[in-house]
Amino acid sequence: MRLFITVALFISGFSAMAQGNKKLIHGMYLQWGYNKEWYTKSNIHFNMSNGNDFTLHHARAHDKPDMDAILKKPAEISIPQYNYRLGFYINAAHTKSIEVNFDHIKYVVTDGQLVHVTGTIDGKQVNGDSVLNAQSFLHLEHTDGGNLLHINYVQQNTFLYSRDKKRPLLNFIWKAGAGINIPRTDFAWRGDRLNNNFHIAGYNFSAEAGARFYPTKRLFFEATGKSGYVRYVNALANTKSLKGNRVHHGFGYIELIGLIGYDFKF
Repeated sequence: MRLFITVALFISGFSAMAQGNKKLIHGMYLQWGYNKEWYTKSNIHFNMSNGNDFTLHHARAHDKPDMDAILKKPAEISIPQYNYRLGFYINAAHTKSIEVNFDHIKYVVTDGQLVHVTGTIDGKQVNGDSVLNAQSFLHLEHTDGGNLLHINYVQQNTFLYSRDKKRPLLNFIWKAGAGINIPRTDFAWRGDRLNNNFHIAGYNFSAEAGARFYPTKRLFFEATGKSGYVRYVNALANTKSLKGNRVHHGFGYIELIGLIGYDFKF
């Protein structure tokens, strides 16, 4: 619930800006879609309230698209990895815009992998390899969302016009922006597991490019590729019996995104 309150406040601020600056805002658009990710390896640092302080080196992770939920539970559109956008055109030609951008990504540290571990566990110095397992060691995922909320500058250039030359048919589009992370981290320590609360836990920045196709004057489809960097500086990693745990790590990512959108005029 806190996540949606935060996002709503973020969006309401931009809506107020649009209403108060009609000479600067020349229309808006809404988008909804889904995504697929690939992540770089990450050094994941755990600082736990029981005194454990250690790092997993070069840990692999994968996404969790859950696209089958579209068919199994079509009413629950937010189960898969989803995206939504709220954009405000800042010129009359609708080629430039400022965009509120939300990516619900899922980041799962792969179980069963062998990782190098350094630091202190159970009061002892460690410097060796361990297999990741939720029952005997640990499990980590940001799957109620890595949740990247940021602001983009967006630029469009028309490649193809409609036959009557009155409207764009196909646009090249690129975006760049930065913002905050609001993850819900699922963490297990030796079988003790908890899906933590939503929490502002870091920052991100990215660049994105692709194409926007207008089959009608207002309706459009967008396909883009995105790359960026995500940094979690204090993600919650509590368990049912152990509170005060934090996780720090960063990783790069590549994301493929498909969206449907609609243009509005004031």
